[in-house]
Amino acid sequence: MPWFFHHACKQLFPTGRRVSFFTCMSIVGVALGVCVLIIVQSVMNGFGEGIRSRIVETYGDIRIQSPYLIDDWGANFAEVVALPEVLALAPYAEGVVLLQYGNKPEFPGIRGIDPVAEKRVLPIRQFITSGDLDEFDDEGIFMGDGLAASLGVVPGDRVEVFTPLMLERLKEDEVLLPREFSVIGLFRTRSPTVDGRMIICTLRVLQELYGLGDAVHGVVLRLRPGVDADVFAERLESDFLEPGMRAVSWRASSRDFLFVIEQEKRIISFIIIFIILVAAFSIAIALTMAVLRKTREIGLLVAMGARPLEVACSYCWQGFLIGAVGTVLGVCMALLALYYRGPILNVYMSLSGSGAGFLGVYDVYKIPVHYLASDFVMVAVFAVLISTLAGLVPALRAARLKPADALRSES
Repeated sequence: MPWFFHHACKQLFPTGRRVSFFTCMSIVGVALGVCVLIIVQSVMNGFGEGIRSRIVETYGDIRIQSPYLIDDWGANFAEVVALPEVLALAPYAEGVVLLQYGNKPEFPGIRGIDPVAEKRVLPIRQFITSGDLDEFDDEGIFMGDGLAASLGVVPGDRVEVFTPLMLERLKEDEVLLPREFSVIGLFRTRSPTVDGRMIICTLRVLQELYGLGDAVHGVVLRLRPGVDADVFAERLESDFLEPGMRAVSWRASSRDFLFVIEQEKRIISFIIIFIILVAAFSIAIALTMAVLRKTREIGLLVAMGARPLEVACSYCWQGFLIGAVGTVLGVCMALLALYYRGPILNVYMSLSGSGAGFLGVYDVYKIPVHYLASDFVMVAVFAVLISTLAGLVPALRAARLKPADALRSES
């Protein structure tokens, strides 16, 4: 081991003496910066991955939409479903209804599906929290658990539904009773927006409620693994779909939202980088003060044959060690904080008196985390590199000291 490495260790962590205040503060500064940066990146990655996963599971890989009703959808999309990239296709229709339970009205979205076809394109069974999808028929509906909670509905209750078509007929003084449905089950998609504002009925029922005949509003495609949804959607529009129809991939459907999340991650990370830069500044100050305090010792080392470059390396090594120790400590702190993020969030909310409403901005129920090895590597390399560079100024100052002047120093 080179002598200057041993000298750097002894300077930072002297045997039998306490570590200097400036060294401790420098390590703590690097650790805090690394900790917060990893937490932010991991949480934002979690939000991004959770949202991407939820979009694909609830939206599908691609939706083919049309500004007009699509008649005879089976024949219209026979060529599309025959493509090798397509695993399955399911029709749907959707709208908004007035739903009433007791004296509690709500205006949820309603989606009509073919249960058999839908199971081939979306994992709807995994979203069912109560009820049996195999018992789904024209007399029943599935309701989001958030909506059910707000209305006080439980499986087995009956609700009344009015559609815009019914309301139009009421204006014409027609006597029209609401359509009654039995709530045969509840679902939860991990999206408060969907779970609190959506009911599902059979496609045939929605076609009746809206007077669509056999027409649908669109179809959902499931693609083979590895097929790029964006590229395939463009191919569908250019080669297979009628004018006016659009093929919208899951990514395109939420492009703005995904872009905002990515930008938030970058902006917050950029701000937190300043914490590490402040820590690097404190490292430079601490090592500069060390050079001033140990001028005579440096002169003695040079007089004994130490080369200026080796003296400089000693102080660069000190910066490197502070960065390395701070990085390891920061990574451990981040992993610990992320592991106990639930209790920490609960304590924060109880002290601040706030709820978890901010999670609604990201349309999730809890704080997700997704670790990327590349984030850990980049943060660690950045922190150690900045800390090492912070030792350059005092290192160059130490290297320029002349032995005679240094030995005459009273320090």
